[in-house]
Amino acid sequence: MPSPIDHYSLQTLVLTVLVAGVAGLARGFSGFGAALIFMPAGSALVGPEVAAPVLLVTDGILSLGFLPRAYRLARRRDVMLMASGAVIGVPLGAFVLRHADPLLLRWLIAGLASSMLLLLLSGWRYHGTPSAPVTAVVGAVSGLFGGLAQMTGPPVVAYWLSGKETHGTMRASIILFFGATTVFTFISYIASGLITPATLWLAALVAPAYTLGLFGGARSFHLASPEVFRRLCFVLIAASVATSLPLWH
Repeated sequence: MPSPIDHYSLQTLVLTVLVAGVAGLARGFSGFGAALIFMPAGSALVGPEVAAPVLLVTDGILSLGFLPRAYRLARRRDVMLMASGAVIGVPLGAFVLRHADPLLLRWLIAGLASSMLLLLLSGWRYHGTPSAPVTAVVGAVSGLFGGLAQMTGPPVVAYWLSGKETHGTMRASIILFFGATTVFTFISYIASGLITPATLWLAALVAPAYTLGLFGGARSFHLASPEVFRRLCFVLIAASVATSLPLWH
């Protein structure tokens, strides 16, 4: 009996697995970055409406092991405030992903990834006084980006880096926030019909490579220089965006 992914070529499947491994490495080390690497390339390979739920299922399941420690270290009040905004943003992003033209979505995802990369490269930080309304708005924006393209991290990082928390505390807060938005996004994707047999088969296919990258990145968190690894992630994100532009296809 043929599987739901038989219409993808072997080359497409191999490249998707390789991209997932690299994305997992970035996610395991920094707590974010997987979508910025996987979504532009994945959208070019299998389509954005497939790539987003594949990353959601794969990352959501495999990141469960990081949640207990993240819960202990994170600033839970801030995470809850941000998650309250994400409840609004995530369904809106999922709606756009489900109903927009696929080619337009690929351009939109490439543009979004490029903008988020420039934000991270610029070193811009939010310098205002963190408050409950601002935190909730940042959560809504992050949720919108997450529902559309799984790109929840960069707005949160730019906002939380303005505080005095250690890198470990910020990383834990990001992971815990991702855990909350993953639940919201699962519900939104199921309601929108984005979780299909094809996405589940592809998620199972890329899971081993993503797992190796995820735990390899987590182990290197205490061994490698954060600055060197951050620069490598930026290069990989830029390469993913540049090679996945619809202009070349």
